[in-house]
Amino acid sequence: MKFSEKIQQTRGYLLSRLDQYPSIGLVLGSGLGILAEEIENPIAIPYDEIPHFPVSTVAGHKGQLVIGDLKGKRVIAMQGRFHYYEGHSLEAVTYPIRVMKAIGVKQIIVTNAAGGINPNFKPGDLMIIQDHINLTSQNPLIGPNEEKFGGRFPDMSEAYSRKLADLTKEVAIKEKIKIVEGVYAGVLGPSYETPAEIKFLGIIGASAVGMSTVPEVIIAKHSGLEVLGISCISNMAAGISEHFLTHDEVMETTEKIKAQFLQLVKGILAAM
Repeated sequence: MKFSEKIQQTRGYLLSRLDQYPSIGLVLGSGLGILAEEIENPIAIPYDEIPHFPVSTVAGHKGQLVIGDLKGKRVIAMQGRFHYYEGHSLEAVTYPIRVMKAIGVKQIIVTNAAGGINPNFKPGDLMIIQDHINLTSQNPLIGPNEEKFGGRFPDMSEAYSRKLADLTKEVAIKEKIKIVEGVYAGVLGPSYETPAEIKFLGIIGASAVGMSTVPEVIIAKHSGLEVLGISCISNMAAGISEHFLTHDEVMETTEKIKAQFLQLVKGILAAM
């Protein structure tokens, strides 16, 4: 079956379940799926019920789409995402972004938990992603290009919308939420980075590092979507942190800052 036919099948299934179509997509990272619980009049659809959807296997990723209303906007939220390190293809990792575009989404907010590299950061900080560095040696656009989805060579000069970043800063000031900005380095994982690798990432300009987001953003830009990226600095990276890194620490930090995270994103949605 052609890729475009798969997209149309998934689109048809989702639209058959909806009475209103979402305009904003939310990709919720490790421990950040709590935002989906705030959606009003929710329609929750487990990934394993959706044609051609992969299934998330990582702790902190519930594994369902939630569609409904949030702060006056019709949204579709991925409560759990897919990662290349789980064994998924990049086509599968980014499939939900293609589907969001197909059902009418115009803007997406991509969130993740990331390790802090900037020594001025601390666990619990929320970081606006200004730009990213793709260190995965992979690109989801490799292979034949279907023009109906986007051009062969998408421009990445503004992968993350400056307009939405400025809006986020305004909301943070209004809500008295500390916000930082920086460059996100995307790596494959699933092993955490070595201290030498973190030193290298700092030298080349990375402020934080994580194992997701970059493939989704590339596809979002290829699809013509406007992107806002927000990282939760869940721990300081290897060589900066004074202790060994664990996924439990990531979950603990995101639990501690969930109130601020919810307040920020809901404020952004209200202002969009």
